[in-house]
Amino acid sequence: MQPAGKYIAIVGVILLVLGLVIWSAGDKLNWFGNLPGDIKVEKKNVRVYFPITTMLLLSALFSLLLWLFRKFF
Repeated sequence: MQPAGKYIAIVGVILLVLGLVIWSAGDKLNWFGNLPGDIKVEKKNVRVYFPITTMLLLSALFSLLLWLFRKFF
């Protein structure tokens, strides 16, 4: 159970740092979710949003982070 506690602590620190970055630079991240390729459809009573490019970017970033995590831990 000791390795599980270590991983939970690492994930907690990562979430804390990510939260602080978003909190402190939130107004500078307006481009996120408005990338070219993100589909927005707004009609009279319907609003549909498909953040395709944003999800591809997040997927690549998380894949890189997981690869680095597995390589060094």
